[in-house]
Amino acid sequence: MIDSKYFYQQAIALAAAGEDLYQRGWVPATSGNFSARLDASSAIVTASGKHKGRLSPTDFIAVDLQANPISEGKPSAETELHTQLYARFPEIAAVLHCHSPKVTVISKAKPNTKAIHLEDYELLKAFDGVDTHATRVDIPIFDNTQDISALAAEVDTYLALHPTCPAYLIRGHGVYCWGKDIDSCMRNLEALDFLIECELELMRLAH
Repeated sequence: MIDSKYFYQQAIALAAAGEDLYQRGWVPATSGNFSARLDASSAIVTASGKHKGRLSPTDFIAVDLQANPISEGKPSAETELHTQLYARFPEIAAVLHCHSPKVTVISKAKPNTKAIHLEDYELLKAFDGVDTHATRVDIPIFDNTQDISALAAEVDTYLALHPTCPAYLIRGHGVYCWGKDIDSCMRNLEALDFLIECELELMRLAH
C-alpha cells in the first residue's frame, strides 16, 4: 500500500531539487531522472520524458525494486539503475541522475579510463564516511549502452566490491549519485561536480 502523503512529500522535494539542477544546467532538454525511496520495497521515480525544471507531484511514478510500476504512468527508461541502488544499499533514500557538462566531458576526455581518481582534495570530506583530505575516492566510468538491465548488473557487480563508492559516471552520458536523503544526495552531487571541474582544469593546465 502506497503512503500517498509520503509520496507527495518526496515528490515535492524531488521537484524542488529538479528545479535547482535545471537552473545549474545539469538536466537540459528533459534529460536526467530522479528518485526517492518510499519504503523497504518501493520508490518513486520521474516519469519518462518530463522537463526536470518543471516537475509536479503527478510527474512521479511509484515502482517496486524490480523497476515495475505500481502506480499509473510510465517511469523513466533508466528506472532499473535507480532500483538497483536501493536494493543494494538499504540505507540510501535518494538517487539523482544528471547530465552535467563537466562529468560528460571528462568521461569522453578519458576514453580508456575506467575510473576518475580523486585524491587529496579537502572537499572529499563532503562524501559520507570520508573524514580526511588524505584519501582517494574512485568514481567508476561505465560505457554507455541502451541495455539498461545489463548496465544495472555491471554497476551492481562493481558496487558489491566497492560499497563506499558515492557515484558513477556513464561515458558520454552523465552521472548517478545517491545519498541517505535528498539533501545529502544533492550535497554529494555538488561536491562531485566541483571536484570533476578541478580535474578538468588540471588536465587543461598540463597541456
